[in-house]
Amino acid sequence: MIWKRGEAVTETRLQRVILQGWGTDDDRNPVGEDSHEELHVLGSERADSDSAGGDGVEQSVEDDADDEDGRWESGDEGEREIAEAMLEYMDASENGSAGQSVRTGRVSSDEKGNGGETREVIEGGSDGEGRDVIETVAQVEESDSSEDEVPPRNTIGHVPLEWYKDEEHIGYDIGGRKLKRKEKRDKLDSFLARSDDAKDWWKVYDEYNDEEVELTKEEVGLIMRLRQGKIPHAEVNPFEPYVDWFDWEDKGHPLSSAPVPKRRFVPSKWEAKKVVKLVRAIRKGWIKLGKPKEKPKYYLMWGDDLKTAGKTANGLAYIPAPKPNLPRHEESYHPPVEYIPTQEEINSYAMMYEEDRPKFIPKTFGSLRQVPAYTDFIKDRFERCLDLYLCPRSRKKRINIDPELLIPKLPKPKDLRPFPMTCYIEFLGHTGPVLSIAPGPSGEWIASGSSDGTARLWEVQTGRCVKVWDIGKLVNYVAWNPNSELSILAVAVEKEVLLLNTELRGESQSTMADLLRLKKQSLSPESTESIALVTWLQHEKFQGLQLQHQQVVQSVSWHYKGDYFASVAPDGNTKAVLMHQLSKQQTQNPFRKFQGSVVRVLFHPCRPFFFVATKLHVRVYNLAKQQLFRKLLTGLHEISSMAIHPAGDNLIVGSREGKLCWFDLDLLTKPYKTIKNHDQDIRAVAFHSSYPLFASCADDSTVHIFHGMVYSDLLQNPLIVPLKILCGHRTVNGRGILDCQFHPQQPWIFTAGADAAIKLFCN
Repeated sequence: MIWKRGEAVTETRLQRVILQGWGTDDDRNPVGEDSHEELHVLGSERADSDSAGGDGVEQSVEDDADDEDGRWESGDEGEREIAEAMLEYMDASENGSAGQSVRTGRVSSDEKGNGGETREVIEGGSDGEGRDVIETVAQVEESDSSEDEVPPRNTIGHVPLEWYKDEEHIGYDIGGRKLKRKEKRDKLDSFLARSDDAKDWWKVYDEYNDEEVELTKEEVGLIMRLRQGKIPHAEVNPFEPYVDWFDWEDKGHPLSSAPVPKRRFVPSKWEAKKVVKLVRAIRKGWIKLGKPKEKPKYYLMWGDDLKTAGKTANGLAYIPAPKPNLPRHEESYHPPVEYIPTQEEINSYAMMYEEDRPKFIPKTFGSLRQVPAYTDFIKDRFERCLDLYLCPRSRKKRINIDPELLIPKLPKPKDLRPFPMTCYIEFLGHTGPVLSIAPGPSGEWIASGSSDGTARLWEVQTGRCVKVWDIGKLVNYVAWNPNSELSILAVAVEKEVLLLNTELRGESQSTMADLLRLKKQSLSPESTESIALVTWLQHEKFQGLQLQHQQVVQSVSWHYKGDYFASVAPDGNTKAVLMHQLSKQQTQNPFRKFQGSVVRVLFHPCRPFFFVATKLHVRVYNLAKQQLFRKLLTGLHEISSMAIHPAGDNLIVGSREGKLCWFDLDLLTKPYKTIKNHDQDIRAVAFHSSYPLFASCADDSTVHIFHGMVYSDLLQNPLIVPLKILCGHRTVNGRGILDCQFHPQQPWIFTAGADAAIKLFCN
């Protein structure tokens, strides 16, 4: 039989009745034999009422629920129920000791009594005629959690239920037996059950125990109060009177006797700064106030798959992997005949290197069913995976621009004439490579130095050799004095610099003789220092001056006034660059040290600047202030030559790698333009003194002529246009044209080659 809810009693109630009502020996046995029989009769009557049907049980449950408070107030009925419970418990114990099977089961939530009590139902009897159901009442600790009241049947702990989604069971009970999964109702069965049973919506599916739990009225009321935003428990009063627990005698005084700080009466500066930041952010559009952005009405259906516009967690744009190439005709199972290689071609593949060998050889099959498995499938997929996560990818923005618009619109060369175009005269006479040439200031004469140990003077108009200085040593460099009144030629010969008289101006021969005559130097500190650097001697053979250096001199550069000149000895370390004064016949060392090996030096044509070119950089020094003015970053591997524009605002530098750099000295320290015009080392570069022309010569036996217009407007960039490539020299031992110089007045250019020839190209 099943006990109704109103008949449940607690252990506390049982103890109170026993202690109060049965305090004496007579009271402890209020029930005699007759009463014992009466209890059995009551038990049989209850059994008959239970067997009458479910409707009677439900009715009794509702009646008992309504009269629950009244039943507990009636003392006789309560004592009778307690006595009946004790009697049935004794009978159940006797049946259990006689070997009858005993089964315990849980009481549903409707069968619980007041105070959070749970009962165990014990059913006994082996004959099958009837079962005695006894409740043992146990008081549990008060708890707000339903999991504490009803422990779960499933004992898998915190294991995810997804692990059992493909199994027939959902877990194991406390005895280790599998809990079979119930068949789930489909939507139609659920709808029919909801239509037939009005209380079906009270049921909740417990996925952990795979069962449906029916909610009680109290639990439904709890849920409804939560949905309405009320306090879950109705017996709780949220507006209880406040109890002042901190009540003391001097409560009218503050807790601290410290004076009130001033900041409580002064506006907060921090808040003012915060407000200013917010206002600035709103004005600049960083914080947008207003309606939320509306979603676009139309969108790309597959836009989320590519995610090309999104960004990853670290802020980098997502770049999709490149797609593999689609198969072509030769990869077909039945390709055309022209795609199938012959046996000879297949045999030649075996002789190739593996990287040059074709990865796929086309074959033909009668049908697709005859195509075998691809042997390199795993290898190709593996290489594809390596390409995806090992090869870096970068996004390159493509701009649809007409390629012709990228090419600057330059004037045509015929509109930029005059410039040298054809070879006019050849100066022949040297027996070795001509290393250096220097045209005179007037343009009528040109001097040359060769590796055959001679320096020659030529007439430009006729090509006639006027004078020969047989020095007997390698002539590295020749430089003509820029002063037209002083026809002096400086010749660098190994460790010497010779100052020679060309004897071309008869009216100034006395002045020339005085300059080139060795003076008696007094023992002053300056003269003593110059003697330690170089030795000034009188050359008896050529009636000139001889400057004896400690290292091999590679080049000489004159000041535009003609009194000072500088010599370069790259192996001289701190004495690599020496500055000489012709009028006083003194020498000084302007530098303490150099950052690198010095290649070439130049004087500025009109300002007190001095250019020193090492293999990597060009440094500009201010001679008046004796300090570094600027450092030019060429970006070249090794500088070979250097030339400055007649106006002094632009500089060109040639390198051993065939590049030419144009520097605008008024703008940046980096090249304005870099031109890769030669295939081999550039030997020399030169500016024209009056025409907008500059040139470069290299070991590829070519001379490139450029138009280089420099504007007085600082906002307009120089115009550089390639004009002509001049050829004519032969390459000897890997060396081509070794030097080039423009004519001082005409648009002509002189070239000196390793084939011992000097050529003049005219317009």
